[in-house]
Amino acid sequence: MSAGFSSWLLGTNALGGMFGMAIGIFIVLAATTFGAALLYAISGFGFAVLAAPLFLLFLDPARAIQLVIIISTAVSIAVLRGLLQAIAPWLLLRLALGSLVGLPLGLVAFRYADPILVRAAAGAMIFGFAILMAVSRRQSDPPGKGNHWTAFAMNPGLDLAAGAISGFASALVGQPGPPVLIYLLLAGAAPRTVRATLLAFFALSYGVTLASHAATIGITASTWLAAGILIPFAFLGGLAGRPIGDRLGADTFALLAIALLAVAGAYTLGAAALAFATA
Repeated sequence: MSAGFSSWLLGTNALGGMFGMAIGIFIVLAATTFGAALLYAISGFGFAVLAAPLFLLFLDPARAIQLVIIISTAVSIAVLRGLLQAIAPWLLLRLALGSLVGLPLGLVAFRYADPILVRAAAGAMIFGFAILMAVSRRQSDPPGKGNHWTAFAMNPGLDLAAGAISGFASALVGQPGPPVLIYLLLAGAAPRTVRATLLAFFALSYGVTLASHAATIGITASTWLAAGILIPFAFLGGLAGRPIGDRLGADTFALLAIALLAVAGAYTLGAAALAFATA
């Protein structure tokens, strides 16, 4: 990358400059994209959960969330191949319908929300997700009992509600995954069904959210170009994550996911608190 091109790409110029950031921050975003896609390929979730907090630390919320949505859409479609037969179609349909209900509310909130509150909402959701995962994992196999703990039984109404919350979160902070994943985990859905249904739901949810952002809020050419530059890093992370996911044990993965989510959520909440204190 030449000095002139990197200055145009990362700096602020008459065309609007993509990020207004230094080359070092671009490297951080590229590494974050790779790592988030790696986690996504291993687990079937986690791209936005890991990428959004770090993107929000360096970019304004509108550009950060739109970048996460664009990249997540591309990665979701690419990773979905090979898991189509494991999808629960009626569950997927209800989640998608619910998402369509929550999406407009999220778009309204996105347009008018305070940037600091958006960061805080993202951090709180991620950190809460980590806590719920930890509690669910601890209670799922009580010592000496060998039974699987579930908080509730899945039903169509809860499917729709989980989808609605996910649609709201997708438009507001670019993270449709945590609400649905929390719901499926607490309901005790089969792991393969969870992974396949989540990937399909992400592909649909991110695609609709992306189209909604483009139609109602607008996505600048510089944001599209930035996403195009970062997407190859996401594809590389996805390719690297597939063989790791095949060999990674369930317990090891759960501990890794909980740790990553807790750190990302706490860090983003801390950044939001700092921004609020210095505003």
